[in-house]
Amino acid sequence: CFSSELSACPLLFGIAACRQYSSSGGGYPNVSLSTALPGIPKPIFASVDGHEKYETKITTLENGLRVASQNKFGQFCTVGILVNSGSRHETKYPSGIAHFLEKLAFSSTSQYGSKDEILLSLEKHGGICDCQTSRDTTMYAVSAEVKGLDTVVSLLADAVLQPRLLDEELEMTRMTVRFELEDLNMRPDPEPLLTEMIHAAAYWGNTVGLPRFCPVESVEKIDRKLLHSYLRSYYCPERMVLAGVGVEHERLLECARKHLLNVKPVWGMSTPGQVDCSMAQYTGGIVKMEKDMSDVSLGPTPIPELTHIMIGLETCSFLEDDFIPFAVLNMMMGGGGSFSAGGPGKGMFTRLYLNVLNRHHWMYNATSYHHSYEDSGLLCIHASADPRQVREMVEIITREFIQMASTTGEVELERAKTQLKSMLMMNLESRPVIFEDVGRQVLATGKRKLPHELCQLISNVTASDIKRVTTKMLRRKPSVAALGDLTEFPSHEHIQAALSSKDGRLPRMYRLFR
Repeated sequence: CFSSELSACPLLFGIAACRQYSSSGGGYPNVSLSTALPGIPKPIFASVDGHEKYETKITTLENGLRVASQNKFGQFCTVGILVNSGSRHETKYPSGIAHFLEKLAFSSTSQYGSKDEILLSLEKHGGICDCQTSRDTTMYAVSAEVKGLDTVVSLLADAVLQPRLLDEELEMTRMTVRFELEDLNMRPDPEPLLTEMIHAAAYWGNTVGLPRFCPVESVEKIDRKLLHSYLRSYYCPERMVLAGVGVEHERLLECARKHLLNVKPVWGMSTPGQVDCSMAQYTGGIVKMEKDMSDVSLGPTPIPELTHIMIGLETCSFLEDDFIPFAVLNMMMGGGGSFSAGGPGKGMFTRLYLNVLNRHHWMYNATSYHHSYEDSGLLCIHASADPRQVREMVEIITREFIQMASTTGEVELERAKTQLKSMLMMNLESRPVIFEDVGRQVLATGKRKLPHELCQLISNVTASDIKRVTTKMLRRKPSVAALGDLTEFPSHEHIQAALSSKDGRLPRMYRLFR
């Protein structure tokens, strides 16, 4: 055993041999870790050619399609087409079209008879494909070997512009959508459902408040004719970006001209005049769902019955300068689950850990989220607790919102900024994440801010910036989502009154009878 080895150490190696490994030995000078050791040559770092600010190249083709690339060393590349299309654009259509298109992606096309044929074609180049939709963007992406770039772009063009949308594919998609909706309501983690509810409350009946998941009543309404009508309006070249990471720009441009320049979509000529250009209208409000959470469990492990809430306030668009201070504020709030593993990198020094989870053992979760779009944004806190303590939980969260406007400590602010920068840089070590960053920024703004520019903007955030944006945010009407046993849940008016008070306390309630 380890202890017996230690006790045998003097016998084997002598007492001096053991002492030299002792931290309390006096044989070593007390040298600071921040001071260079004497006699060590200075390190030589790899030099950059000075063109890092031009590393993301962007070209607009004659038809309005933007081609963006960033070269990155490696055998593999990630290439995809991003479309300015999502659930927020379904005002004139039944909700759920974007969800349907996500599930139909990479099915049969004019060149490929089935999804299996597409996967076999990609397999030759070690490739995989995926499609994801959000409230404002649809993203078709492929990761494969660089030598298969022409095949990849050809496949992407075919999948986006030439889908067959066969009857059997539509029926299979209806089954998939129904299964996802059932799973959404049954899963132990309520965060996706709460996110849907808080958006519906914040932007009632418009743009980003429209459902991201297809409602049950729309499943049978969506057919090929309706899909073609939607695609004709939104899948036009000027609303698309072909983005690639790990590829040479000229080669990607050549493939784009070959496969995407003069291609007629299967639905005919685009009609961009029918595009919905509505701006997000923040309404605030409340969405509640009474639900029995007592039988939610994973296998033999019982999960306690909890009530989940989410309270949010409007922030700003990601195009505004205040987006960066809000991102720092969100990182400062942090939070997580009560059973999260420790360590500074897990955000154990964030406010929701220090002020909420560490002080109130009965709270199971307290997490901050920041959603931002091209015309609005939402900062919200998700919390979970026993149904009998819902009122106290709401009061704790409203108090945290009020305290956001208090003076921010220098150490706390620097920690949040450092954590945000490190998270940004670590995420951008992944090629698919770089691809999504390049594509989304070029789609929204026509250019890309590089990581070192974003880090500089983060470094420039001051305590007064945090106080200014928080004070502005607290003037807005709150948005509230609640799920579970809501017997003790306070009214929306009481939550609004708490957020307007000085201490975040809910109005007192007096009952004659229990």
